[in-house]
Amino acid sequence: MLFNSIEFFLFLPIVFGLYWLIGGKHIKSQNLLITVSSYVFYGWWDWRFLSLILFSSLIDYSIGLALGKTEKPSKRKLLLWVSICVNLGFLGFFKYYNFFIESLIESFTFFGSELSINTLNIILPVGISFYTFQTLSYTIDVYNKKLEPTKDIVGFMAFVSFFPQLVAGPIERATNLLPQFSKERTFNYSNAVDGLRQALWGLFKKIVIADNCAKYANIIFNNHTEYNGSTLLLGAVFFAFQIYGDFSGYSDIAIGISRLFGFDLKRNFAFPYFSRDIAEFWRRWHISLSTWFRDYLYIPLGGSRGGLKMKIRNTFIIFVVSGFWHGANWTFIIWGALNSLYFLPLLLANKNRVNTDLVAQGKYFPSLKELGQMSFTFFLTIIAWVFFRADSVSHAMSYLQNTFSSSLFSEIEIFPTTILVLVLLFIVTEWLGRSGEYAIEKVDFMSKPVRWGFYILLIVLMFSYTGEKQQFIYFQF
Repeated sequence: MLFNSIEFFLFLPIVFGLYWLIGGKHIKSQNLLITVSSYVFYGWWDWRFLSLILFSSLIDYSIGLALGKTEKPSKRKLLLWVSICVNLGFLGFFKYYNFFIESLIESFTFFGSELSINTLNIILPVGISFYTFQTLSYTIDVYNKKLEPTKDIVGFMAFVSFFPQLVAGPIERATNLLPQFSKERTFNYSNAVDGLRQALWGLFKKIVIADNCAKYANIIFNNHTEYNGSTLLLGAVFFAFQIYGDFSGYSDIAIGISRLFGFDLKRNFAFPYFSRDIAEFWRRWHISLSTWFRDYLYIPLGGSRGGLKMKIRNTFIIFVVSGFWHGANWTFIIWGALNSLYFLPLLLANKNRVNTDLVAQGKYFPSLKELGQMSFTFFLTIIAWVFFRADSVSHAMSYLQNTFSSSLFSEIEIFPTTILVLVLLFIVTEWLGRSGEYAIEKVDFMSKPVRWGFYILLIVLMFSYTGEKQQFIYFQF
């Protein structure tokens, strides 16, 4: 069930009405409704995969209880590894089995040997990477005694399957979201209005920006040998705004809808394309994933506490694993490795935490230095995005080779003026609203008629520029 579908626009008000009809004092009944609704929401794609969420929930719930009953280090470690192996085992089979088999066959072929192993026709369950990491955060935090194990199985199942963020995040920590399922929730009008506003902005990002940019990004990437370098560069820019509008739009919708039900999710994007270096970009892009890897992989590996070699090793591991998390393709691994190469000079020069404040804070315009820094960082990200978008490594290399050819400064062959104007206005809106949690959070300074006129304009644009409906990119991860 897509957020931008008729089915969801019927589903949401029904669940919302029943939820508050039950009342905030009946916490267990509300949690049961959320669990059932979430299973309906997820089962809309393929009901067969509901068993995976159910099994993962039961496993980690049981392991959490077992961890709470023992202090024996060896037994606690065994329980933790059971959770890790079961969860990553499912993820590895459904997402990476064919990748490993195909890579193994190619390796043997490279050395002149034949290896006959059949791949399987495996359907990737939607959002498996997201809810797998969410449940793992619970068992790891219980193991590290940062969280008491819950005895409320319904509340735990609601935490794992919470429909607003189930299939594409944000990846919630058990320490943040799980306790909210045990507290009384009361309807707050101001929070609901703010949630609707954020969801509206997320829908605008998805429908007007991402889906329209996707149309031209797909045309250019799928026929890259037919276009000159300047057009290919524009195609990479289109994809940069497609993936940002698509993914941050989903996060905005998820966070906004969650507020309708009295829940606060973690921020997932903080205007990443206004970053002045790659380190800042990764503090602002897919925050829930980057902080997950920081806390559960980078720090346990030693973080930045060791010598130079350990810093380089850990940084490289974290980015490559992040790339591999995104998909079973060498393009994602190279995308991660390339970002690690971008990041390493800043780390080695101890400049990876220089730009931690808001760019051009309190000003309408950035300085020339800040503009140059943002432009260079954006350029580096779109080069990396080429690998992320390409079908194969050879496709990405060919795309980049044709981009940086003698035709780079030729006249652009595809120039959709209206879409580019919309993207420009979108950038301006994001820039003006960069001090908020999302771009249009602080519109209360407008008079009520102007504010409502702005909301209506966004809705009109969504209906006017509804192109071919595109599935959210991160559903495949």
